[in-house]
Amino acid sequence: MPEATHGQLEINSDGPERTEALGAALGQALGAGDLICLCGDLGAGKTVFCRGIGVGWGANSALTSPTYNLAHEHRRGDANKLYHVDLYRVDGIDDAVTLGLDDMLDEASTTLIEWPERLGSLLPAEHLWIDFALGGAHERLLTFYARGERHAQLLAAFSALITTESGS
Repeated sequence: MPEATHGQLEINSDGPERTEALGAALGQALGAGDLICLCGDLGAGKTVFCRGIGVGWGANSALTSPTYNLAHEHRRGDANKLYHVDLYRVDGIDDAVTLGLDDMLDEASTTLIEWPERLGSLLPAEHLWIDFALGGAHERLLTFYARGERHAQLLAAFSALITTESGS
């Protein structure tokens, strides 16, 4: 688990609908250059959360698991791109380099990475890390760690959005 340097937030989700809604709220707050790292066991809700991000971000196509393709590029009505990368089948740093991650991790794109721990030293220092922990049958604990000022601001914006949604 990474160490939080600028912010941390824990949220309980009681099912896939809530997990997707949380993703949609984060998607609304995302900007070009943001990097979101999603870590958790198989079936923990990472792809469901990403699907919500796509909705909130305004992707023209639904986000689905890129496990076999490794990466999907999504667009909306402007020049922005959203990359959804799944490193589950990547076998270490050498394999990750061949994916062209440098092109995806630029200031003009937003990037979501499932299984980011497989990047090792290639993972940029600044990112928003989200741990997905299994609870009951449908319950999940999502723990957000902001690394760097940009992602601390993103986490604060996301927190404000979900606070507004819940009426708290």
